[in-house]
Amino acid sequence: MKVLLLKDPKDGDSGPDPYIKELESRGHTATLIPALSFEFVSLNIFLEKLSHPEKYNGLIFTSPRAVEAVQLGLKENDFRKEWIENVKEQWNTKSIYVVGKATATLVGELGLTPQGEDTGNAETLSNYICKKKGSILLPLLFPCGSLKREVLPKALKENGVPLESVTVYQTTQHPDLQKELKNYFSNQGIPAVIAFFSPSGVKFCLKHLQELYPNFADQIKFAAIGPTTADALKAEGLTVNCTSKRPTSQDLADGISEILQ
Repeated sequence: MKVLLLKDPKDGDSGPDPYIKELESRGHTATLIPALSFEFVSLNIFLEKLSHPEKYNGLIFTSPRAVEAVQLGLKENDFRKEWIENVKEQWNTKSIYVVGKATATLVGELGLTPQGEDTGNAETLSNYICKKKGSILLPLLFPCGSLKREVLPKALKENGVPLESVTVYQTTQHPDLQKELKNYFSNQGIPAVIAFFSPSGVKFCLKHLQELYPNFADQIKFAAIGPTTADALKAEGLTVNCTSKRPTSQDLADGISEILQ
């Protein structure tokens, strides 16, 4: 069965994307088309904040892109020296919260110790933080994207957990998205399943799918990486055939294999 993955390629080292690898191990033919493009912004402001861990109770990373903002900062010699000699260890005395294993892996590569990786989404992470909070006087530093949802900030505020958000990247449609979708449908036909990985991916991809193949929803099953993405699909009037229990390649492949039986 053919599965179309509308996501970014694997972060980090070269090698097969884990979602493609997992699906192909189960006998499916998987194709990946990047849906989103990212532009980093305000990195100088973020790095200045990151250089003063004494002002914060911890860090929150809810996406690989936010971790990449730190990686970009480490390419600057002055910040890298400061990070290695002092800043990294100070942050490691605090709580470093993450969503998902991919983000946790990248945080680990920074030399930080992540927690909460099994939470799966911002809502569950906020519950995790609130249960562990104790007495928090200093804010948590939250590098995020321009399209972030307010679920986590709202939940933390309601529970008296101070938060300082800083936008470090802007999300836009990938420049090749429309062309790649057209090529896919022309060359491979209609997939059995399309998997979406973010609400913004849903937003950008659906308009092109409707233009290319107006009745696509009648012949395709839809998979979502998590409940937030599933909600975005439902808001567009689509039936979500499976929602991954956790944002991992194994869990998504489990769900897709089940609906294709």
